[in-house]
Amino acid sequence: MTVMVQIKSLRKEFGPILAVDDVSFDVVRGEVLGFLGPNGAGKSTTMKMVTGFLAPTAGTAVVCGHDVKEEPIKAKAKIGYLPEGAPLYGDMTPEGLLKFIAEVRGIPRSKRKAAIELAAGRVQLEGVMRQPIETLSKGYKRRVGLAQAILHDPDVLILDEPTDGLDPNQKFEVRQLIHEMSGEKAIILSTHILEEVGAVCSRAIVISRGRIVADETPQDLETRSRHYNAVRVSVRGGAEKLVAELKRLERVSSVESLESANGVAECRVFPKPGASIVADVSQRLKDLNLQVDGLTVEPGRLDDVFRSLTKPSSQGGDA
Repeated sequence: MTVMVQIKSLRKEFGPILAVDDVSFDVVRGEVLGFLGPNGAGKSTTMKMVTGFLAPTAGTAVVCGHDVKEEPIKAKAKIGYLPEGAPLYGDMTPEGLLKFIAEVRGIPRSKRKAAIELAAGRVQLEGVMRQPIETLSKGYKRRVGLAQAILHDPDVLILDEPTDGLDPNQKFEVRQLIHEMSGEKAIILSTHILEEVGAVCSRAIVISRGRIVADETPQDLETRSRHYNAVRVSVRGGAEKLVAELKRLERVSSVESLESANGVAECRVFPKPGASIVADVSQRLKDLNLQVDGLTVEPGRLDDVFRSLTKPSSQGGDA
């Protein structure tokens, strides 16, 4: 696989504040990397250094073979960047802005119209192309920002909160677009929306207090959740006996009673680390001769894992 981005020991200090502390990773073509972390973790600062908007205190980034410090123009030519907040020229129209960006990017005059129409169509801007940007909704402004990022068909896309301000339908459309583009590009996206990671990312890096604390697939991260392989049980009658009996199972770590209604009692059974308990729980229910209304195995929860990795006591700020 072709390595498109190499981030090497990036460090950024703002006076006494250490915002990014020795961050290193590679991104290959065809990969969608979710860059996760709480506010103040160093996500946006890292992205700004990779794109050349901030000079690192130490370390560097190499984009498609070009060092952002030694060859900044060549490196930036390979990048499409959607910064946080999508700063735009409010008095321009989307059409005017994209024409300006096309010229700055060096797109040949003969190809500019087609490039603008393709980018605008991909993010569904056609209806507002001649409306002043300052009059657009937050969602449309975000789409204008995304259009300028993909206008020159870059090899590397760096997207800081790409679906911020979009409604659910628009978020779905942007995620579909990222998926469509991912085969030929390396994409790094920062997001606070954990469901987005599972929806579009092939890999996830979690950063906390300027340091990488996890680098895995979203599916592997989910296995760290205490809910991974937990079993949710619904029965009619016998709830008191049920909880006590399930707690006695060897591979069960704990049992959580849930709300009961209309004669149906529910509980969630948590396994010990690495254990699968659905067969054990099913057999115990059969032994107890209880009427089972439901039995499901739960997936892991990324929010569990995110909190455990980034809480203050964890080893690990966006400045």
